[in-house]
Amino acid sequence: MGDIEIRDDRAAGRLEVVGDGGEVVGRIEYFVLESPARALVPVHTIVEPDHEGKGVAGSLARELYAVAEREDVPVAPLCPYVVKWAERHPDEAPAAAPELLRAAKDWLVAHPGRF
Repeated sequence: MGDIEIRDDRAAGRLEVVGDGGEVVGRIEYFVLESPARALVPVHTIVEPDHEGKGVAGSLARELYAVAEREDVPVAPLCPYVVKWAERHPDEAPAAAPELLRAAKDWLVAHPGRF
């Protein structure tokens, strides 16, 4: 992908790629886990059909881990795409502690309407 704009809409829980026309062409939906420790938890990665295969999802995953690194928090991925991306990029995507993944799953179960 060429130069793209990625914005973090923390209030809405979305990391978004903005296309040339200003439209959102892809996003990772996530939440911030607070306990047992703070972590970013991606739940879904969505890319608009016209933009699939152009590196949008990978750019989002890379930026999510970069945001987490800047904030000094781990990523506890529940999104299947981000899990696979992290497995392919272990140098950029440190593994989350098992207790964080369990807590993230429990949070999701406790908030069924959120995603």
